[in-house]
Amino acid sequence: MQEGPDDHHAHGEPPDDRPLPPGQTGRVDRPVRHYGPVPRVRDRETWSMSFGGATKSDESFVVTLGELEQLPKAALTADMHCAGKFTTLDNLWEGVFARDVVEAYPPLPGISDVIVYGQYGYSANVRVDDLLADNAILAFRQDGEDLTPEHGYPVRLIIPHLYSWKGPKWFRGWEYLLQPRRGFWEERGYHLRGQVWAEERWSYQETHPGRLPSQSPGTDGPSGQGIEG
Repeated sequence: MQEGPDDHHAHGEPPDDRPLPPGQTGRVDRPVRHYGPVPRVRDRETWSMSFGGATKSDESFVVTLGELEQLPKAALTADMHCAGKFTTLDNLWEGVFARDVVEAYPPLPGISDVIVYGQYGYSANVRVDDLLADNAILAFRQDGEDLTPEHGYPVRLIIPHLYSWKGPKWFRGWEYLLQPRRGFWEERGYHLRGQVWAEERWSYQETHPGRLPSQSPGTDGPSGQGIEG
């Protein structure tokens, strides 16, 4: 599921020709914002991820990064929207599409929500439909280079139409949920969905969707793990 115009686009397309979501300001640098320490990875090939919970086969799957890279290669160029009101423009991501991972390790029919995990127990709620979107990617490289440790090396989840707290750096997998569950920032007052074009920043909007944060004072977004340009 993907609402709004923020699909992938041609690398090098002039940024001024693209609209930005409400409340966002574009920038071309890559600021780093995260909560907690930066992991130092010794062997990227053995970095492991788990895909479990309410799976179709009732199994949990532990997969190394080397195994994940056997899926079809993917690339897209997309903007990244931080809930702190800035957008980093024209990122080139390379990795594997999240939809191919869902297909390889599918949920039970009818499952709509997952919790995605990063290192050190970070988590975020994401919908299965958002993982199946054609712009959701598990990225190993950014702008032609391996991810840096501060930007999520060796792998991070990118879902450009959601705020970037929904895409953990140092990705460790996901859990299919029988019932929705709030992740790290959602438990601290942020929106369960986080769709950028609807400006879904805060949990009060779940019951008052017409109240846009950009129309109210004091609306800086979270500064935490997974939040960066």
